[in-house]
Formats: sequence, C-alpha cells, structure tokens
Amino acid sequence: MKYLYHVLTSLLLLGLVACGTQTKEQQEEKTEETQQVRDPHSFARPNEVVVKHLDLDLKVDFDNKVLNGVATLDLERKEGNKLMLDTRLLTIEKVTDGKDELVYTLHDELPFVGSALEIDLKDNTSKVAVYYKTSPEAPAIQWLASSQTAGKKHPFLFTQSQAILARSWVPIQDSPGIRFTYDAKVTVPTELLALMSAENPQEKNVEGVYNFKQAKPIPAYLLALAVGDIEFAPIGKRTGVYAEPSMLKKTKYELEGMGEMLIAAEKLYGSYKWGRYDVLMLPPSFPFGGMENPMLTFATPTIIAGDRSLTSLIAHELAHSWSGNLVTNATWNDFWLNEGFTVYFELRIMEEVYGKSFSDMLALISRRDLDLDLEDLKYGDDTKLKLDLDGRDPDEGMNSIAYDKGFHFLLLIEQTVGREKWDAFLKQYFNEFAFKTVTTEAFLAYLKTNLLDKVEGAENTINPEAWVYNGGLPDNCPVVASERYNKVDETVKKFVGGTKAAELETKDWIFYQEWEHFLSELPDDLTTEQMTNLDKQFKFTENGNNEILFQWLMHVIQSEYKPAYGKLEQFLMTVGRRKFIAPLYREMAKKEVTKEMAKKIYEKARGNYHYVSVATIDEILK
Repeated sequence: MKYLYHVLTSLLLLGLVACGTQTKEQQEEKTEETQQVRDPHSFARPNEVVVKHLDLDLKVDFDNKVLNGVATLDLERKEGNKLMLDTRLLTIEKVTDGKDELVYTLHDELPFVGSALEIDLKDNTSKVAVYYKTSPEAPAIQWLASSQTAGKKHPFLFTQSQAILARSWVPIQDSPGIRFTYDAKVTVPTELLALMSAENPQEKNVEGVYNFKQAKPIPAYLLALAVGDIEFAPIGKRTGVYAEPSMLKKTKYELEGMGEMLIAAEKLYGSYKWGRYDVLMLPPSFPFGGMENPMLTFATPTIIAGDRSLTSLIAHELAHSWSGNLVTNATWNDFWLNEGFTVYFELRIMEEVYGKSFSDMLALISRRDLDLDLEDLKYGDDTKLKLDLDGRDPDEGMNSIAYDKGFHFLLLIEQTVGREKWDAFLKQYFNEFAFKTVTTEAFLAYLKTNLLDKVEGAENTINPEAWVYNGGLPDNCPVVASERYNKVDETVKKFVGGTKAAELETKDWIFYQEWEHFLSELPDDLTTEQMTNLDKQFKFTENGNNEILFQWLMHVIQSEYKPAYGKLEQFLMTVGRRKFIAPLYREMAKKEVTKEMAKKIYEKARGNYHYVSVATIDEILK
C-alpha cells in the first residue's frame, strides 16, 4: 500500500553533493534541503509550511485516561496556504490563529499513520492553535493504575513517541526530518510530578502545574511526558535519577556511574550539548530497554540487577545524545544512522570506563544478535541498512540490522582508516551536523569526501555501498575475538560432553556477559536432568540479572523444564520489555502445549503491556 507521499528523488539528490567541498554556509543550506525529503510516514509538507516551535498546554485526566490540550504552533511559511499535521485518534475541537477560528479538515484514518489534519491558513497566519483531546486508546500513552506501579498508591502515565506515535498525543509534523523547539505547561493531580524531555523540576509543587522548556530543536519522536509519584536524587552536577520513592535508592545505586560515562563520552566526541543528563526509571511495562528522550532518558527497571552489571544500556541512551538526538536520521528508512552509530559509541564508552575485554564481549553479543536476525529475515531486503518502509509501520525496521549491522559497518571503517582518523571524523561529523537531520546518501557523500578519499584504498577495502544497499553481511565484516568468551565456549563443550555443573571452572567469571553467553551457547534440547543440574548448581531460576534470567527462561521453554514454569509466568506478568517477552512468547508458540500456556499467561498480562509490545505479541499468538 502506498500513502500520500513518497521520497522525492530529485530533491534528495540536491542534498547529497559532497559537503566537504563547499563552504560551511553552503553545507548548512544543503543539510536544510535534506529536511525536505518527503517522509512516507508523515502527512507534513515542510517545503510549504513547517513547524518551528510548539507551545503545549496539557491537562492530565487520569479518570478518563485522556490529555486535554492546546498545541500552539509557530510556523515558517514557504509557499502555499495549507498546514499539514499528523494526528492519530485525536479529537479536534477547534483550530484558531490566536484570534479567529480557521477552517480545517481531519481526513480519514489510514493504518498506523493516522489522519492528516489539513488547516487552511490566511495570508498573514504565522501561528495556529489546535484545541484537542487524546483518546484513551492513544498508542503512545501508557496509563497505569496504582496497582501497576511499584508504590501501589498512585496512578502513572508515560509516553513513547518513537517511531510515529507522537501524533497520538500531540497534533504535530511527526517526522524525524522536522525539528522544532518547545515550551509546555502540564497540569496534574497535586500529589504527582510531571517530567518531560526538557528542563525538568526536581520536586513536586503544591499547585500541580509544571512548566517546561526545550530550547534545542528536536524531532517529534523525542517528545516525552511522564506523570507519577516520582522523586529525584542527584548523582553529579549534571546527572541524576528519577524514580518512584520505593525504587529511588536502588536506582541511584545502580546508576552511580552515569557521571563517569558522560565524561568518557565527551572525551571521545565533544561536549554534551543538552545541559543536564538525567534518567527516569519507569514502571515495568515500559516496552524498551531505554528511550533516549533529550535530557531525560526513560529506562526499564529490568536493568536493576543490584550489582551495576547492566548499565551498558545507559551508555547506549547517553550516546544517543550525539547520534540520534544531535544528528538525526532524516526518515525511518535511514534508521541505522541513529542506532548503528549509537551501538558503536556505546561500546567505546564502555571500553573507556570498563576496559577492552568488556567491550569485546558486548561486540560479540552484537554479532550474535545480528546473525539471529539475519536468519529470521532470510537475508532479504530488510537486512539492508538503507530500508524501504514505504507503506509499512516503521516499527518493522527497528531490529538488530540497524543496530548491529550498522555497528559492524562503522567498526570496519575504524579498523580500515585507524581509530585516530575515525575519531576525528566522527567528532567533526557531530559538530557540523549538530541539530540537523541526515539521509543515508548525505552521510555516504560526507564520509567519502571527508575521510575515505583521504586514505588510499579505504573506499575499495570497505565498499560502503555493499554494506548499505545489499542484504545480508558482506565478506569483509570485522571479526571480534574475546579470550573470556573462548573460555566460556570451552566450558559449554565440557558440560555438553558430560561434565557436571559443579565441576565446571566458572570462578573467574566476573562479568554477567560470560554467564549470558554460556546459556546462549547451550543446545536447545537440554534434558530435564541437565537443566536440574544447572539450576541446582548456579540457581539460574533465582537469578536477579534479567539478561541471564531471560536466556535461562528460553531454555526452560525449549526443554519444558516445569520447575521453572512459575518463574516464567512471574517474569511475563511483571516485565513489559519487548526484547525479553516477545522472544519468550515466540518460543512458547512453537509447541502446542506451551502455546496454550502462553495464551493463558498473556490473557492475564496483556493489560500490563504497552501498545508497542501488545502489537507484537498479538501477532505472535494469533
């Protein structure tokens, strides 16, 4: 199915000239042109009228599960007299220019992209105000009853705008290629605190009215709101954590190294340009590991292991402050420009903080995840870095191809040209394209002119076009070795060969990744006796590290290890992170006996999951 707008190839090519051969002013003009590439997932026409600033006034209604809002939009007029906005399940009450009502048309809804809101502008209209109400079924908003929170006393809500869900809580031009600043006023019950992807309060006030300012231009998918019984604890001058009161102490302990990560990131690729970096620990239903909302990462409580072993996720979200938030993919077809860079940057931060042996293990996990997705996707078109998601939900492109194939491509560039030259290039790239959007083609042109042409033979050695435009994995993919993982592999062989768990040499395993790798490399058909032996010795069913527990529960399903079925159900009832629950449900769906169990658990758990997770699991268990 094709929607209203397609990529305009001729306009795209205008933005793809070799930026390095021009003046800075010319480069900026060309970068602005990449913003005008038509996004197949947005009704916006930024080449005609584009939103430059949002002033948002929201009242949160927990009883009816709606937001009542006024979105006032400052416009830049280029040509024409139509403003096209993206909406989904919004009730539009009226549209004004601040004085008079304007004529508007809310078009019929299309699958997953929603409805175009077409507003007729007068010749002198530079600002419009849209009065609206969200739906209780708005896919971006998770409304949690008090019973679904850690404290069990007050309700909670959070939004998830990526990829194209912002339009279900704000009428906006919901394209990653369109950036705007915003101010907001949010009114909430007085016992609750409101937070946004902006400058945030650190304590509640008696009025329940909170004002926010985001002075840096962001795309709509980085709009975020959370409301709940939330408290703040500082970690450093520029960093801190928010969480429900009962989770605050654990969260602060777990993320004590945030400041060190921020310093390491700045050392690599330049100053952090967003002011503060804080983290909000959300209730368990959050569907992702983290969401890189500017100034306030939303994080899953599944990273709280009690030993700070899962904080690489925070390094990943922090890295997005450069790759993604600072320099953004122009459309979701260019998603790898956000995530491939961020995985690379994440591993560099972790290497800086914890050493190369640690980052090498993360790289091998990346390769394993990539191989699994390549197999699942049959090495087809969706295994290309440059995607074609026209007519499809962009969420379909959010798999390990963008993350892990993208990472390996960048790792190859580093290994080919040398880390010193690569780091200098990245620092220049982040600085020159700060607060702008980039297409895949624009990046490749910039890479060629500013790096590859300066290193003899680099382009031929790397062959960027094969990485970006061909499916599968090129033959020149870097191979990462890990001495620690090699020892784990030997341990796996011994266990499979008959060595009892108590006799395995594991006392020197100091990183959780070693245990996670051990479980991931075990065969799928372990016997009940083998499972019992492992569980008795290593107590995997009781493990507090969710990465390890997830791998163990996959074996529980595969081997039908009934003593851990209770733990499996508890995990699925209390964890909403899609990375974990979707593979577990998918594995259970492979056999009739476990599929019936999955359906029974899902019937009880579904209400605890976010729309993003529900959409995936509904499809698995249909």
